[in-house]
Amino acid sequence: MDGEWIPQTQLGVLVREGKLTDIDAVLNSGLPLREVEIIEVLLPDLEEEVLDVNMVQRMTDSGRRVKFRAVSIVGNKDGYIGFGQGRDRQAGPAIRKSIANAKLHLTGIKRGCGSWECGCDGLHSVPFQVVGRAGSVGIELKPAPRGLGIASGSTAKKVLEMAGIKDVWTRTWGLTRTTLNFAKATYTALKQTNTMRTGGR
Repeated sequence: MDGEWIPQTQLGVLVREGKLTDIDAVLNSGLPLREVEIIEVLLPDLEEEVLDVNMVQRMTDSGRRVKFRAVSIVGNKDGYIGFGQGRDRQAGPAIRKSIANAKLHLTGIKRGCGSWECGCDGLHSVPFQVVGRAGSVGIELKPAPRGLGIASGSTAKKVLEMAGIKDVWTRTWGLTRTTLNFAKATYTALKQTNTMRTGGR
């Protein structure tokens, strides 16, 4: 891929020329992230997971139109997580679009040990309590002691694991069976860890 990729944006040129080699510098550059290759070059160990593929129907003047909607996450299980969705007439392209969209929405999160029960300096939980919402779904993440694990539903657990969170208490409300909103709410909560300065990632 490295020999084939021709950057189309200023940010892509900077990465291709080696002037930006750190993913944090890219995410904090203020330049729009529009090329998935940037993420693939700087985070080659990124993992991908498809959370949901759904058929959506829409009535138009010409009749019923059916498309597939895919929801995916990407992450390196070490402080970086991305969430995305994609639509297409076929499931395969919808999945590929959702993965590309997730890479373009990659964000770094802060981890730590905000639990008074633990008090270690490890990066195994969230550093403080955060809340995320999407649609009718909400989730609250609270620091947990080492060894507790992820006390949450399966969708949120996948997002948290992909971000590198190993121990956390959660409280949820709303229609958590809606995979799209549940995953997006968890992703939004993780982004809130950047609202305060902490000592670690």
